[in-house]
Amino acid sequence: QVQLVESGGGLVQAGGSLRLSCAASGRTFSMYAMGWFRQAPGKERERVAEIGSSNTDYADSVKGRFTISRDNVKNTMYLQMNSLAPEDTAVYYCAARQFGHSYAYWGQGTQVTVSS
Repeated sequence: QVQLVESGGGLVQAGGSLRLSCAASGRTFSMYAMGWFRQAPGKERERVAEIGSSNTDYADSVKGRFTISRDNVKNTMYLQMNSLAPEDTAVYYCAARQFGHSYAYWGQGTQVTVSS
């Protein structure tokens, strides 16, 4: 069982930056692949970025602007978001999955609002 808690959301002007954190419980954090997802009002949830043991992958819409990372000592995953745009406004969720499985653990979400 993994419990995830996001933090770091807020209101920022277009062009600004935010760093989201996802703190995970448990002692086997390094055994999970992790991901960030987001859901804007009236839209389906979409994948933002994923990180395995060291490899990363990004949605085209955030490539070059967002950076995903993890600290297996602190049991924490991060999402550094730069050059934010109003279309990045959404609730951001972190998720965890065992390698080779689907995402099974989700955080409660943190709101990111980008004003124009």
